[in-house]
Amino acid sequence: MSNPVFIGLKTIWIKECTRFMRIWVQTLVPPAITMSLYFVIFGNLIGERIGQMGGVSYMEFIVPGLIMMSIITNSYSNVSSSFFSAKFQRNIEEMLVSPVPTWVIIMGFVGGGVARALIIGVIVTTVSMFFVDVHIFNGFILVLTLILTATLFATAGLINGIFAKTFDDISVIPTFVLTPLTYLGGVFYSLSLLPEFWQTVSKANPIVYMVNGFRYGFLGVEGDVPYFHSIIVIIGFNIILFSVAYYLLNKGQGIRS
Repeated sequence: MSNPVFIGLKTIWIKECTRFMRIWVQTLVPPAITMSLYFVIFGNLIGERIGQMGGVSYMEFIVPGLIMMSIITNSYSNVSSSFFSAKFQRNIEEMLVSPVPTWVIIMGFVGGGVARALIIGVIVTTVSMFFVDVHIFNGFILVLTLILTATLFATAGLINGIFAKTFDDISVIPTFVLTPLTYLGGVFYSLSLLPEFWQTVSKANPIVYMVNGFRYGFLGVEGDVPYFHSIIVIIGFNIILFSVAYYLLNKGQGIRS
C-alpha cells in the first residue's frame, strides 16, 4: 500500500473524482435531464409509431445506445477539460518532474473519466427504468464494453487536452467529430435499414461497435456486428490511443516549450 506508484495513481484519481463530484450539479445532473428528454421524444412519442427494431421494441432498442452516448461524451469531456486545466494552470509540470511514471499520470486522469462515466451510466440506466423494463442479458459483456469504451474516450480526451491551446480547442472535437460519429453510430437505428454501401461505410465508425457490443449485453441481440468483433475493435483502439497518449506525454507535446 506504501508503493509510490500506487500512491501517485490513487492521488491523481482521487483528485479527478473530487473535481467532478464537487460540481455534481453541472457534471451529473444534465445527462439525466438530457436522456430523459430523449426517452420521452424518441421513445414514447416516435417509438410508438416505429414499433419494433432489431426484434425488440424501439424503446428497448435505443436504451443501450443512449446510455453509451452519455458515457462517451462524459468520459471524453471530463478528461479533456481536466487535463487542459492542469496544463493551463501550469501544475502538470509538477507531475512530469515527480518520480511518477508517465503511465500512472495517464491512468490517473483516465480513471477519473471512467469513474464519472460509470456514475453517469448508473444514473441514465436508472432513468431509463421509468420508461422501459430493463433486462440485462449478459452482465459481463455489458460491464466490459462500458469500461473499455469509457477508457477509450477518456484517453482520447487526454490527447485532445494535450494538443489544446485554448479552452475553445477542447470543444472542437466533441462538436465536429464526436457528436456526428455518435449519432451515426447506430444509437437510434439499425444499420440494416441503410443501403449496402452505407452499411459498409458505417462499419468504419468505431462507435458502431461500442453501441452494438453494449446492446448485446443488454438485449442479447447480435445486432449489426458480432459482439466479439466489437470487443476486439474496442481493445485495439484502446491500445493505439494509450500508446499515442504515452508518447505525447513522454515527449512533452503541448507542454514543454
